[in-house]
Amino acid sequence: MENSGKLSTVKFYSGDVTPLEMHKVRVVQKLNLLPIEERKEAIYGAGFNTFLLMNKDVFLDMLTDSGTNAMSDNQVAAMSVADDSYAGSASYTKLEAAILEVFNQNYFLPVHQGRAAEHIISKTFCRPGSVVPMNYHFTTTKAHIEMAGSAVEEIYTDEALKIKSDFPFKGNMDINKLHKVIEKWGAENVAYIRFEAGTNLIGGQPFSMANLREVSAIAKAHNIMLLMDTSLINENLYFIKIREEGYLDMPIKDILHEMMSYTDFSYFSGRKVSCTRGGGICTNNHDIYMKMRDWVPLFEGFLTYGGMSVREIEAMAVGLIETLDFNVISHSPTFIKYLVDALDSKGIPVITPAGGLGCHLDAGQFIAHVPQTQYPAGALAAALFIASGIRGMERGTISSVRDENGDDVLADVELLRLAFPRRVFTLSQIKYAEDRIQWLFDNRHLIGGLEWVEEPPVLRFFVGKLQPIGDWVDKLVAKFRQDFGDSL
Repeated sequence: MENSGKLSTVKFYSGDVTPLEMHKVRVVQKLNLLPIEERKEAIYGAGFNTFLLMNKDVFLDMLTDSGTNAMSDNQVAAMSVADDSYAGSASYTKLEAAILEVFNQNYFLPVHQGRAAEHIISKTFCRPGSVVPMNYHFTTTKAHIEMAGSAVEEIYTDEALKIKSDFPFKGNMDINKLHKVIEKWGAENVAYIRFEAGTNLIGGQPFSMANLREVSAIAKAHNIMLLMDTSLINENLYFIKIREEGYLDMPIKDILHEMMSYTDFSYFSGRKVSCTRGGGICTNNHDIYMKMRDWVPLFEGFLTYGGMSVREIEAMAVGLIETLDFNVISHSPTFIKYLVDALDSKGIPVITPAGGLGCHLDAGQFIAHVPQTQYPAGALAAALFIASGIRGMERGTISSVRDENGDDVLADVELLRLAFPRRVFTLSQIKYAEDRIQWLFDNRHLIGGLEWVEEPPVLRFFVGKLQPIGDWVDKLVAKFRQDFGDSL
């Protein structure tokens, strides 16, 4: 499974730098590319919220990599031998063994997905008057922590929010800020320090091993637990191997085991890291395990299935082992880099360096004439769907919250995330995305803002509905027809 040597590259005679798929496609799923008039009708029906689009209306689904990755043939085969037992399933024993092999963790609590792990961790360790410092928040993570009464302090570095940068580890924690947070709150009031691998909301940017090691030493010195969200660990592993000095020749498993040695416990969404539905919490600390254990039967299911089907458990065990294969974890980052570099070379504002998870367009610069209070990232997501049939995800102020006065808490960055599910898209489809993004950028002056029609009080970006301000959608459709004629 493991590629432990130096990175292999394929040189094209033409001199092109092109990512090469190290797999072949054996099962396919039909796609639809609707005419632009039907795409316009679909986005109106979805309240200009790409989450509410029907899959039948979508051409390339780049909303998320959560639960949308392609499983391997070995994962599919493993599902056919699942032990369908409520308790003590042999399938779970295989998963436990995979957790030990991959994460080097002896204790494991299964849950039905990543946010279920967040719920149990927050319920166990967070309380009013405590704080959770982290390199950057994720929407559901922050919601669970705050619902349990704790505060969130983000201690990202100055490089983290720079759109155009060559800094390799924008997911690092700022060490000086960490010291100040501990001093401000008192070590006894720090519930735990949370490190997110592949910081989702700021472009899938990784942290370095050196930064993790330093944060771990500080945590130990103050007797504070260190938690890692390993949902996007694949990409963080990839970037440590290729970007950080001393790791190029190290096997993936050894890099991962070193990472885990600096943490007290961790959790993951299987929908990302193992290409299967489910999740879990891992630790080598028996006391930490016991504090959380009894919540699993109450909220998730018994300790040997945790809300997952045994078929998913079998596939997860195989998928986690495949995480140790460099060809598996390098696929998405190399494809993402291809699109990021192509767009950046055309002057289209995109987060650099390319991270994991997806390509992130900077809506703040892309449509700079649209104020944040009119939700530029959401408007750009809708405009891209209209122009291409590509469904991306708004990661800006719509994904934020309102303050006590009812005003929007403006997001640090306004991003349109185009996620890359693993082993799903072909290079021609990525080239199509590049082409339609360029057309949209050339006609960006036509795009306007959005306003709320139906706004939920919690996690509003999931099911809220908006509408365009003015007639910009009609103008965009008219320009498309002028330029493309009868083409889709």
